[in-house]
Amino acid sequence: MTTERSTAPHLVFERQGHIAIVTLNRPEKKNALSSEMLVRMHDAWIEVDSNPDIRVLIVTGAGGNFCSGGDVFEIIKPLVEETDTIGLLNFTRMTGELVKAMRAAPQPIIAAIDGVCAGAGAILAMASDIRFGTAGAKIAFLFNRVGLGGCDMGACAILPRIIGQGRAAELLFTGRTLGGEEAERWGFFNRLAAPDKVLGEAAALATGLANGPTFANAMTKRALEMEWSMPVDQAIEAEAVAQALCMKTEDFARAYRAFAGKQKPVFEGN
Repeated sequence: MTTERSTAPHLVFERQGHIAIVTLNRPEKKNALSSEMLVRMHDAWIEVDSNPDIRVLIVTGAGGNFCSGGDVFEIIKPLVEETDTIGLLNFTRMTGELVKAMRAAPQPIIAAIDGVCAGAGAILAMASDIRFGTAGAKIAFLFNRVGLGGCDMGACAILPRIIGQGRAAELLFTGRTLGGEEAERWGFFNRLAAPDKVLGEAAALATGLANGPTFANAMTKRALEMEWSMPVDQAIEAEAVAQALCMKTEDFARAYRAFAGKQKPVFEGN
């Protein structure tokens, strides 16, 4: 397996075959985000979007925590003391663009979460397609606790889809911490793992997805995103078109030939 590794300030990008791993690497601050980290992550998702060799992404944090949100002194202090209204709107739009890029990327995104997962960190987890966590994880959409609305970076649109409207309202109105076991019961976490195994389990799932039909997986992600706002009849028609396109791929033909030959299909992503 080919492994590539590069670093940016407080971010580590690692490539393992067809899997890309993004690690928030600021453990002394529980991986708090700086503006530069937000911009670099956005650029990374855009780069991945156009790279067909990357089939799955994993996002995680170093040092036993996922992400504690925006850095109080590097992000919040300048917003309070130095930024005018236009600058504030530019900033909030910039943070939203990161979520848009994650949702637009055709690759499935898996978050591996331990420890603190708060504020913008909770948003990064929410914007992922699949979330693996630990019993000790602490998720908090704590915007209202710092005088902000819970309507941040798409939270009011996406979180109810994951855990339901009432539960999302509770978290966004109160900013309370959601423990790992409760997060699994509520459906925020797909599954729990031990802290030393959560990244490995995410990587195992990523390997399985990377070995799957890449074009079809991208279609599934796009359909999950688009059909939330569609009437059922329109969704069924959209899926008919999507599936017809999948049937034109070589992976579909490979699967048929493997089945006919009583073999396991080997997908190549085309």
